[in-house]
Amino acid sequence: MSSRSLVGIANRIPAQILIVTSALIQYSGAAVAVFAFSVVEPASVAWWRGFVGALVLCAWVRPWRGLDRATLKGAFYFGIALVCMNSCFYEAISRIPLGATVSLEFLGPVAVAVFRGRGWAPRIAAFFALCGVCAIGGLGLDLSDPQTLPGLAWVMGAAASWAGYIVLGQKAASSSSAMTNLSLGCAFSALISAPILAPGAMAAFSDRKVLVAVIALAFLSTVFPYSLEAMAMKRVSAATFALFTALLPATSALIGAVLLRQIPSLWQLIGLVCISIAVGIASMAG
Repeated sequence: MSSRSLVGIANRIPAQILIVTSALIQYSGAAVAVFAFSVVEPASVAWWRGFVGALVLCAWVRPWRGLDRATLKGAFYFGIALVCMNSCFYEAISRIPLGATVSLEFLGPVAVAVFRGRGWAPRIAAFFALCGVCAIGGLGLDLSDPQTLPGLAWVMGAAASWAGYIVLGQKAASSSSAMTNLSLGCAFSALISAPILAPGAMAAFSDRKVLVAVIALAFLSTVFPYSLEAMAMKRVSAATFALFTALLPATSALIGAVLLRQIPSLWQLIGLVCISIAVGIASMAG
């Protein structure tokens, strides 16, 4: 089936369903990644995601048509942000629960909206984000666990990388389409990080199930969700997209509870709600 046919089918599906489906698929992919961590280091699992995602997206989008220096330069920096974001995220979820990790990672987009925004809305978003961090990081997680503090450090790195990903992605969008930028970004992320992460990624060949998992991960966490989201964003208002974006921390907590048996504590739930409110306000303000 051609890409035009797939887009035509997707256009007949309500955009809100595409957004929810994108989130469910993406965080299901994160649960698959946790399974692969038993054999492959988390950052190397992120390399598999970028490598296979690049192969699939480049074959589908064919981003090399009409390339110029500005597009390549933007995609190069975008790829650096992408591999840093995914590597830090996987290192984090190997140490702390998925729902808490995703909630704290959303500090990146909130920070971008706060620093760029004007008026009271960004300040209110910052307040709720701070409350969420205190609830999750200070009260919702077991700080006596030796894995918690490194996990928090990794998720802060993921949040900072996500902020860079947003800024660079928006800048690159002025010279190329979202899918072109994504496919080139995945290709650059895999090439740039290959000398460091690819040797460890080869451990996946020792277990057939893990190899299938890391290949499936690229589809579940990159190809399918980002493609659905890109198509949905063209058809909904900013307010509607902000609402559904604010639901993503809750979606990740649900996936973590169902697939990984990570039942959130009361303080984690309170922090999740606070950060969801912050995300919604920041998205609408942005």
